[in-house]
Amino acid sequence: MSLVQDLPTTNLLPTTPLLPVAGDPAADRAPVADRLRRTLRRQAAGVTVITVPGPAGFTATSFTSVSLDPALVSFYVSATASAAPAVRAAGGFAVHILGRGQEELAARFARSGTDRFAGTDWAPDELGTPVLSGVAAWLTARPVLLQEVGDHLLVVGEVIDTFARPGVGPLVYHDGAFGGFTPAAGAGHDD
Repeated sequence: MSLVQDLPTTNLLPTTPLLPVAGDPAADRAPVADRLRRTLRRQAAGVTVITVPGPAGFTATSFTSVSLDPALVSFYVSATASAAPAVRAAGGFAVHILGRGQEELAARFARSGTDRFAGTDWAPDELGTPVLSGVAAWLTARPVLLQEVGDHLLVVGEVIDTFARPGVGPLVYHDGAFGGFTPAAGAGHDD
């Protein structure tokens, strides 16, 4: 018998509102979205720049792998973001994993109302997707799923090509600031 069959069939989602952030007396009066935003700032995330033909692009921390076989990755973009229409229309996208020292590039692609590609070295791939130069790693993919989820668009893509530059430390975003990563003592490399 599987574990899933042994679970009760009642709704497993909490029915009470999220708990306030400890030490913040105003948190219990803040809307859930504000509390969620504050809570999620506690999670460190790798920084990526997503690009699509146009060119259009944006900084994202929502990138993740989905499957190795088939090779699938995903990211989210706000449904109201300036890049969202280009993402919806794109036949391909590139994910650029940024390395330490690329804070300015991350900030440029996070800024609205500017030409994010001005001063950026890039070349189009065979689908016309901008591939940025000098990043720690990149991959290109074809969208296989676009799904509205809340106020965001989920994009799942099948990986076409990849590149990784050895020896480049990651750029990490945590609590509103960029930083790096230091491995714990005894931590190994598992490539």
